[in-house]
Amino acid sequence: MKIKTQKFGEIEFAEEFIINFKEGPFGFEELKKFVFIKPEDSFFYWFNSVERPEIAFPLFGLRVIDDNYPQQEEHEAFGIVTLNPDPLKITINLRAPIFINQNRKSAYQTIFDKENYSLYYNLFTE
Repeated sequence: MKIKTQKFGEIEFAEEFIINFKEGPFGFEELKKFVFIKPEDSFFYWFNSVERPEIAFPLFGLRVIDDNYPQQEEHEAFGIVTLNPDPLKITINLRAPIFINQNRKSAYQTIFDKENYSLYYNLFTE
């Protein structure tokens, strides 16, 4: 299978690598199929839509930030990253993680009510 992405150009992958949402990410509920990309030269993973290849979310593993960050149903938690040319303004959404099970090829997103999980967690500080 091939898609043309904005970030990586044309990529080819086997259909078995598609990760499926029952309900797509918030604001993109119609998108159900994604491919998980980890470039060698990047701190971030990319979650690229198969149905709309121009849409991709940069992700960051949340256990790297917090060893006690909740994991659910054998899914690993990833926060959506808001990129910025100024590294000090790069943030991660800890409150609405995307949970991915790479073995089962499933994903879902949830919102935590706990206020101790920031919507705009600064990845880098001075």
